[in-house]
Amino acid sequence: MLKDFSVSALMMGLLTAFVGFISSFAVIMQGLQAMGANPAEIASGLLAQSISMGVLAIVFSCFYRMPISIAWSTPGAALLAGIGTAGGGFAEAVGAFVICGALIILSGLFQPLGRAIRLIPAPLANAMLAGILLSLCIAPVKAVAFNAALGLPIVLTWMVVVSRWRLWAVPASLAAMVLVLVLGVDLPADTMGRIGAAIHPDLTFVTPVFTWHAAISIAVPLFIVTMASQNIPGIAILKVHHYEPPPGVLFAGTGAFSIFGGLFGGVPVNMAAITAAMCASEDSNPDPAKRYWAAIMGGVGYIALGLLAGGIIAFVSLAPPILLQAVAGLGLIGAFSNAAFAAYREPETREAAAITFLVTASGLSFAGISGAFWGLVAGGAVMAFNRAMRVRQG
Repeated sequence: MLKDFSVSALMMGLLTAFVGFISSFAVIMQGLQAMGANPAEIASGLLAQSISMGVLAIVFSCFYRMPISIAWSTPGAALLAGIGTAGGGFAEAVGAFVICGALIILSGLFQPLGRAIRLIPAPLANAMLAGILLSLCIAPVKAVAFNAALGLPIVLTWMVVVSRWRLWAVPASLAAMVLVLVLGVDLPADTMGRIGAAIHPDLTFVTPVFTWHAAISIAVPLFIVTMASQNIPGIAILKVHHYEPPPGVLFAGTGAFSIFGGLFGGVPVNMAAITAAMCASEDSNPDPAKRYWAAIMGGVGYIALGLLAGGIIAFVSLAPPILLQAVAGLGLIGAFSNAAFAAYREPETREAAAITFLVTASGLSFAGISGAFWGLVAGGAVMAFNRAMRVRQG
C-alpha cells in the first residue's frame, strides 16, 4: 500500500476533508439545534460523526482499494432543521437516529428494502428534498434583512467566489462570517479562553427514547433522504469512475456507524457524492488503482477536524443565529437547485412533484407526523391518480 501513496492523493484527501467539514457543519449544527441538542451534545455529535466518517473511509478504502469517501447526511440535517424539536426532546430525536441507522443496515442486508427505496419516483424524492431545503435556502435573505452590515458581506463573498471557484464558495462565506463576527460584533473579553476550554469535545452518550411519532416523522424521512440523495448517488459516482463497490456491505457499514454516532448525538453517515467524485478524479492520482489513498487521507482529516469541533462550535455560537443559518443556506443552494430541476423536469409528473414540494415546504405536521412524510404521500397519491386517469383514457 505504501508504494501507492502519493503527495497528490494526500493533498486531495485533506482538501476533501476540509471542504466536506467546513461546507456542511453549519447545516449539521442547525439540524441538531432544531432537535433540541445543547452545545455539548452538538459537539459530541460532530465528534462521533467525524470519527465514524474517518474510520469507515479508512477501513473501506484499505480493504477494497477504492476511493470510498464517507460523509454526513447534510440533506438529512436540513430535514431536521425543518421538522423542529420532537415532543420528547433530543432523546426522542436520538431514538429516531438509531432507527434510521437500523433501516440503512436492513437496506444493505435485505435487498428488497433497498430496491423499494430505489422505486420511490425520483421526481417526488427530489421535490421532497427541495421542500426540505427551502427554509434554509432563504436564510441568507433573512440575514441581510436582519442586519445588512453583517449579512451582506457573507452573501457577496459567496457570490464572488462561487462564480469562479465553486468548491471554495461556502468556506469563503464562512470565513466572511468569522470576519464579520470579529469586526462587527462585540465579543466577550474571554472569547479565546472559552474556545480553548471547549476545543476538545467529549463524547456524550444520549439515552434514546423510541416513539412511533418520531419513527414516522423523523426516522423514515431521514432514511429516505439519506438513501435517495446520498447513498445511492454515492455508489453511482464510484461506478461512473469504473469502480464496482459492494453496495450492501457499504450500506450496512454506514448504518452500523450511524447507530453508534446517533447514540452520541450525531446524524447518520452515508456514502459521499461530491467528495467521492473528488477522491475518484485524476487530480488525486493519474492511476485509478492508487486513488484510494485520497479517501484514506480524507478519513484522517475528518477525525482531526472532529477533535477540534468543540472550539469551532464555541466560536461560531457567539454569532447571531441567523448568520450561521445564512452560511448553511448558501451551502445548500446548489443542492436545492439540482433537486428542484430534477423534480420538475418531466411534464407528466410536474403536478405531483409540486404537491410534494408544497406540502413538505409548508412545515406543517398532521397527527404528529412531519410534512416531509405527508409530502411524499400526497405527491404519490396525485401521481397514482394521474396515471390511472391516463390509462383509463388511453
